Amino acid sequence: MNLLTLPLRYARAKCVRTILLVAVFALGVASMTGLRQVSSLVGDSFEKKLVSYGANILITPKRETLKVSYGGYTLGDVTLEEHWIALESAHAAIDAIPLRANLAVIAPKLLATTRIVTPGGGQAVALVGVDWKEELALKGYWEAQGTLPTGENPGDVLVGAGLAQKMGITPGQKLHFGSHEVTVRGVLGPTGGDDDTVIFASLAFVQAFSGKTVQAAFLEVAALCAGCPIEDLVAQLQTALPETEVRALRQVAESRMYAVHFAQNLAFSVSVVILVTACAMMIMSMLSSVTERRREIGIMRAVGFSRSSVFVVFVAEALVIGVCAGLAGHLAGYVLADYVLAQLHLTDAAVHTFDVLSFFSTIAIVGVAAALSAAFPAWKASLVEPAESLVAL
Repeated sequence: MNLLTLPLRYARAKCVRTILLVAVFALGVASMTGLRQVSSLVGDSFEKKLVSYGANILITPKRETLKVSYGGYTLGDVTLEEHWIALESAHAAIDAIPLRANLAVIAPKLLATTRIVTPGGGQAVALVGVDWKEELALKGYWEAQGTLPTGENPGDVLVGAGLAQKMGITPGQKLHFGSHEVTVRGVLGPTGGDDDTVIFASLAFVQAFSGKTVQAAFLEVAALCAGCPIEDLVAQLQTALPETEVRALRQVAESRMYAVHFAQNLAFSVSVVILVTACAMMIMSMLSSVTERRREIGIMRAVGFSRSSVFVVFVAEALVIGVCAGLAGHLAGYVLADYVLAQLHLTDAAVHTFDVLSFFSTIAIVGVAAALSAAFPAWKASLVEPAESLVAL
């Protein structure tokens, strides 16, 4: 019997108590580990989900305008020279920036005006050309009566709710823009914005219709800002596209980052509370154990164990429990993290891998925390005098 075997012998003798204590402590460690995993993954995955709720960077060509007025009559702002974005060269320049991986969606737009031919003459409308794959990724909140176009048929269009109501347009209807015929694939649900008053068509269709091939009026970009400041992205995009103006939609970016940081801070706070609670339970359990084992402690002191030896015995016992709880809790924490991510619908965006360094770090941290939690009960045990055991005998 020595300082190394005593904790193990007592744990085996009181196996039910030891198992319950390990289980309770492991539950706390599992919760802490699971929430830590969720916290580390939620920033990236949660922001990827937020991408579908709109852009946070706008790229437009530089334009020179002049405010014209004469004799009290104002013509308004007149564009002196109209510029467009060459899509092929713009995409090549964007792909070359160091933070390209942080750009989740790049949605080009091309605007044109036309008239819908009707029996009564016609109705002027705005036509917006979009890359349907990128646009639908950017506008995940869109809902439509009918179906959303996929881009497979260039002649499919999506009509805004306000315009459709005004003109009585329904899904499946044929519309004529001069000599061009298109099919209304769906009517967009009300959005409360500019989308309600325009017609969306494929970018290739609007380019051919307006004669502006391989060009766009502006680019809407959804950037992931969890790993870097949005200012860095704007600066790199501005350098790559010097003939454009790159603006961050500050309100959108800040609101997204607030949501991400709130989720991370909440998970961290809950993890700290759980760890402190687990340590408190360890202290109470060890204090109870000291009370139960006063006679045993007195006998140990009577046969020659020093105060420091008694202290080490109790701390070593807590360390064994902490290591076992850390091992079981960390593994269970991964299962818990998968469950939480599934409930938050973030499993597709999150990359969840087993980290060996994190595994051993958790075991070490939990073991040390358990040992520190047992320091006070162990000190109380070291104060027991041998006379107490003799009186008990």
